[in-house]
Order: sequence, then structure tokens, then C-alpha cells
Amino acid sequence: TLDVLVNNAAANPHFGPTHSVDYGRWRKIMDVNLWAPLRWTQLAIEEGLGATRPGSVLMISSNLADTPGSPSGVYGMSKAALNYLTAQLAVELGPRVRVNGIAPGVVDTQFAKPLVAFGEKVYGRWPVPRFGEPSDVAAAAEFLAAEASSWITGQVLTVDGGALLGGDEFSALEAT
Repeated sequence: TLDVLVNNAAANPHFGPTHSVDYGRWRKIMDVNLWAPLRWTQLAIEEGLGATRPGSVLMISSNLADTPGSPSGVYGMSKAALNYLTAQLAVELGPRVRVNGIAPGVVDTQFAKPLVAFGEKVYGRWPVPRFGEPSDVAAAAEFLAAEASSWITGQVLTVDGGALLGGDEFSALEAT
């Protein structure tokens, strides 16, 4: 049976002011970051997620969903919409399926390679001064998908080493 769906979709072909995005890049970001997780969730429900035992959907968002002003505004906007979708689906699919999200900061992956290249210039002022590792996000996902979190739904857990506590992640790059 299908018990857990992890929607880990991300595209960000536009880095710059939101007002300068073209329609093609806008569509790509919204299709991958918002429509695809909804569609995969629809397909999982059609295939029986939550039909015979409780199910769980995890949406991988971004801490940029709560940070207007970054040069990834369209991406952040798409992830803010994903956070709303997370809560909406939690209401619609409960009690058989719980829907939660994880909002990572910069994780040392191929997707974040351009930011990781700046190293300490990015993470130097964070309370936990390092980039995230995939295992940091995996641990949060494991918890949110497990029985230990059976009374949690519609929530988005930020996993970013405290990056946003002092402002946005990109503020240190403005001087470079």
C-alpha cells in the first residue's frame, strides 16, 4: 500500500527581481513547485493513500516562502502558495491523511550549488553557522511521516539553522 508521499519538487529558472520575470519562467516555477505537488497528491489519493490506514503527505517548501525581498521572489512566492496548499489539503484530506511541510534553508545539494559556493558569506551570521545537509531535512521528514507526529497536520516546519532569524539568507551577498 501507499502510506507516504513526499513532494520534493523545485525549479527556479529566474534569479532576479520579480517584476522582470518572463511568462515562460513564471510558468515553469509555478508548474513544478505548485501544480506538480498537487497533481502527485491527487494521484496518490486515487491510488489509495489513506484508504485502509492513515497516510501522510510531505510538501518540501522553502524558508524563502516567508522572506519577501530576496532575488528569488517568484520561487519564494511559489513556495508560499505551497504552504497554503499544505494547510488546505490538511483540512480536505483529514483525518485519514495528514499533510505537512518542511521549509529548508540552503542545503548543500546540486540545486543550491550557486549559493553554497559563497560559503561563510552566506551562513556566517546564522545561529547554526553551516549549510544544511540532506540528512537534516530527511530527519524532519522521517518525523513528520511517522506515528510520532500523528497529531500534527497542516504545519510547515522550518529547518534552516536559524538562517531567517536575523533577516534573509541573501543579505550577506548584497555587498558582493
